[in-house]
Amino acid sequence: MSARSSLPELSRRTFLTGAGAAVGVAAVGLPRTAAAADIPNGASVPVLVIGTGYGGAVTALRLAEAGVDVQMVEMGMAWDTPGADGKIFSTTTAPDHRSYWLRTRTKQPVSNFFGFPIDKDVPRFTGILDAEEFAGITVYQGRGVGGGSLVNGGMAVTPRRDLFGQVLPTVDANEMYGVYYPRAEAGLGAALVDPAWWGSTAAYQYSRVGKKHAERSGFPWRFVPTVYDWSYMKAEAAGTATKSALAGEVLYGNNAGKLSLQKTYLARARATGRVTISPLHRVTSVRPASGGRYAVVLEVLDTAGTVTATKEVTADKVFFAAGSVGTSKLLTKLKATGVLPNLNGEIGKGWGDNGNVMCGRANHMWDPTGALQSTIPTIGIDNWDAGGAFAEVAPLPVGIETYASLYLSITKTPNRAQFTWNPTTGKVDLGWQQSWKQTSITAAKTIFDKINSKEGTIYRTDLFGGYKIWNDTLTYHPLGGAVLGKATDNHGRLHGYSGLYVVDGSLIPGAATVNPFVTITALAERNIDHVRATDF
Repeated sequence: MSARSSLPELSRRTFLTGAGAAVGVAAVGLPRTAAAADIPNGASVPVLVIGTGYGGAVTALRLAEAGVDVQMVEMGMAWDTPGADGKIFSTTTAPDHRSYWLRTRTKQPVSNFFGFPIDKDVPRFTGILDAEEFAGITVYQGRGVGGGSLVNGGMAVTPRRDLFGQVLPTVDANEMYGVYYPRAEAGLGAALVDPAWWGSTAAYQYSRVGKKHAERSGFPWRFVPTVYDWSYMKAEAAGTATKSALAGEVLYGNNAGKLSLQKTYLARARATGRVTISPLHRVTSVRPASGGRYAVVLEVLDTAGTVTATKEVTADKVFFAAGSVGTSKLLTKLKATGVLPNLNGEIGKGWGDNGNVMCGRANHMWDPTGALQSTIPTIGIDNWDAGGAFAEVAPLPVGIETYASLYLSITKTPNRAQFTWNPTTGKVDLGWQQSWKQTSITAAKTIFDKINSKEGTIYRTDLFGGYKIWNDTLTYHPLGGAVLGKATDNHGRLHGYSGLYVVDGSLIPGAATVNPFVTITALAERNIDHVRATDF
């Protein structure tokens, strides 16, 4: 018997009511707009870092440790002020205005449940998750101080060493696995779950079912380190701490136990006294200025996304850390419009989706996945050698028993898109084709067709709308657009301009074989080591 026919109608109505309950802006309060302490108009700084995600956070910390003053600018909010509900972030099942970046309706990755659409209207706000839509694909990105670390599932996965040449072919694997991956894991606070506790807690029943099904079909699986405070999660489960991961908090931020960059790299950077962060500041231009410096134009935003002021500052060196999409779009625009004409022809190229596709399976009644589900995934199924897929056993934390197993697959895919400037619209387009996702679906099916056959189960068709088995219109892992060794030298220096650097996921050519943020962090550690020693 599948999940679709096993739940009472009351449970369905209860879930849909909870998911659709609107919370107005006035009910929870407004975090601050840009403040007087932010970078002033006309400022002259040694280093400006555009973005506060993994690459930017590493760069700021290591330069500050070397005695360099660093200004960071972030398009999103600081996320440091609780609302009237006492929480900074909203939950997965009850998204409110804090959930999405300048949208008036949510765009949830799991958009339907039992065939019912669960997206809802929300007030326009500079929320934490950007569902940025291009032709054929929606790219999910974190918005705020801490970037993607605010909204991801925290799976701190390192690529298998034998696959590293597929990820960063111009980088020394011995150096990465001997020095920079360990440094990144330590800096991020990555740790494995206690297997004994994992094996007994109700919060990981869904994960144990995923493990069992993988084993029964002959697939290797592995525990994956995560960036969550495991002692805190144990306290959540014991009822001695306020629930966070066990209260459906992940996609729109986590209020307690998750070790986002705010608590790790950025906290240490700020503690040096040399790093200042200006939220709600969006960079629109970087152009050469006198003395080999750069003039940077910034728009100051309020929480409705309205531009309230424009600033121009100068910097000796500028580090692009706005994420794969943000950095690629900005550089593509600046090259095409003649602001930075000497950037080379590789700008905007080599962009990929990390082969992301999602699916769900309907399990039998004797394989419940649990009403209580931790939002922090802990295991992955590795079928890369035979099928070109690594699958994260993901939670579906809706608060009721669903008998469903949900998976995010990362697959081997040859497809790469290019960003281009559209002078008619004044925007940057992405040449992605949705049909390219078929490669990823085929790879993921090498795992889940076999599991369904072995278990006598079927795919869920009620999670993504229109009786769809696969969510093939999204990526959580945008990579590429300013590829290392092509658009830049082998340490992130942009060709054509001394003093301009790329330090984020733009450097990775489209795919990482696993969740990419540890690789982005480790690569930033490697590159800033070299840049700090030679350019400062």
